[in-house]
Amino acid sequence: MYFWEQILQAGPHKLQYPAEPEANRRQTRGPRYMATRTRRSLFSLILFLAISALVGSLVNGRVNAQSAGDESTMRDSLHDFTNVYSIVEKNYATPMDQDEIDKAIYDGAIPGMLHELDPHSNFYDPKAYAQMREDNQGHYYGVGMSIQQMPTPDGKFVIVVNAPFEGTPSFKAGIKPGDIINQIEGKSTEGMTTADVASHLKGPLGTHVQVTMLREGADKPLVFDLVRDNIPHPTVDLAFLVKPGIGYVHIESFSSETTSHEFEQALKNMGALKGLILDLRGNPGGLLPEAVNISGDFLKKGQIVVSQHGRSYPDQVYRVDHTSNLTDFPVVVLVNRNTASAAEIVSGALQDHDRALIVGETTFGKGLVQTVFNLSDGTGLALTTYHYYTPSGRLIQRDYNGLSLYDYFFLRKSAPEPDKEGREVKLTDSGRTVYGGGGITPDEKYASTKLTHFEVTLLQHSAIFNFTKHYFAVHKSIPEGFDVDDAVVAEFKQFLKSKSIDYTDADFSGSLDWVKVNIKSSLYKTQFGQTRGMEVTAAWDPEVNKAITYLPEAQALQDHATKVEAQKQTAMNNN
Repeated sequence: MYFWEQILQAGPHKLQYPAEPEANRRQTRGPRYMATRTRRSLFSLILFLAISALVGSLVNGRVNAQSAGDESTMRDSLHDFTNVYSIVEKNYATPMDQDEIDKAIYDGAIPGMLHELDPHSNFYDPKAYAQMREDNQGHYYGVGMSIQQMPTPDGKFVIVVNAPFEGTPSFKAGIKPGDIINQIEGKSTEGMTTADVASHLKGPLGTHVQVTMLREGADKPLVFDLVRDNIPHPTVDLAFLVKPGIGYVHIESFSSETTSHEFEQALKNMGALKGLILDLRGNPGGLLPEAVNISGDFLKKGQIVVSQHGRSYPDQVYRVDHTSNLTDFPVVVLVNRNTASAAEIVSGALQDHDRALIVGETTFGKGLVQTVFNLSDGTGLALTTYHYYTPSGRLIQRDYNGLSLYDYFFLRKSAPEPDKEGREVKLTDSGRTVYGGGGITPDEKYASTKLTHFEVTLLQHSAIFNFTKHYFAVHKSIPEGFDVDDAVVAEFKQFLKSKSIDYTDADFSGSLDWVKVNIKSSLYKTQFGQTRGMEVTAAWDPEVNKAITYLPEAQALQDHATKVEAQKQTAMNNN
């Protein structure tokens, strides 16, 4: 998961791309293109010293603005590091090859230094930096499928199609979820990772790539000649009328420069609405302008969306710069503990201006802003330079002092009760109390649905995914309006027995609704496309249905805010 943010004012040595935490960064071992070990070792050392100097400059003041004493202290620190580096290289118990040197620098010294500052400052080697830039663009050239590595009964691994993206070459060619990628251009994929396969499938626009698939129920391998195309990566991955007049929109992330456009187009396609469920659960954040634009779609021109305050750069206040036409219907925003960063900006802005009712769990609490500095040889440094504040002045960032990265990202407890922990207290436009310093506290708390042990077991074994392949091998297709009846359930139970997946009758009956909707969703994804399958799941989702029941409360909140604003305006006019 990414916890990204973008700085708008980037100088000539900075790029406008988001930063990602070490806990989730794909680990790579540094540049592989240096001609000799000596040159590569020297580059690693120089790069580390350059970053050390840059971080030291920014921690102690503006770049090139330290006092003579600061510079002397920094030189002493760098001297200590070079001494340690030299001793390790010459005296370590075993000879250090280039991979070990790269790992010590890129995965050890540099991240260790940055994470002493905060959990979100980070360093990118060339491969990770290039991938981050591609993600931000919202598209790439390829064939359009998500893939995963899955084990086989004999202990090996194969690369399996998770889903072809609708409208792409893979989808149009008839590639299905569960197809095994056996060969690419006649070369076996045995031993390849998903990254290896993905790199072979990507390529210049309009070029051909031949892919051989193995499909359960097919008599022989299937060969597809695919023409690489521009593959969009939509971040608004689901938008439909969950009930008549009630729209549902799920924003996966704000990581693409097209997110706000996708959102506005999705609402336009749904027509006139009587209410909206905006689902930001699990949304890790992304680009600041996209969060500002989407917030502005619901707010009034001139209202504050977010402000950011730092030490070395001017404060910034972001306001709505356009007139919205989405102010008439009530909005419920669904959040959970993995709603972070830009998604918290949207939630906080709509809550502070009383424009939406926030429902769910207290959010992650990521309010640190990273500026990404473009360093030499295609590397990047994401350094925290600002803190985010909601319109009422709430700090979004939660406390991370004394926590390991693992504890910070994965083992955090539920947000403390404000009155017990002394969190900051602020007021919304209409005078409601809200709390800062620990994410966005929902107006209505609703815990995320917990999976049962049986459901977790099914997911661990990819049981429903594999059953879908088996079902279509036998039945070939399903009709429009298909539902999972007793016969399908019985067939699934028999499939579980054939795969030695144990369960009790009580296990199955307690999860029957969950099993049936997930089977239906998986079958729909294969037969009709990923969107249709996701709609099945969202329409059943207990949290979505709970959010719908809060729409009248959201309307009352909006009406009260409008009344308070009118009263304030009348008082101002009388004065």
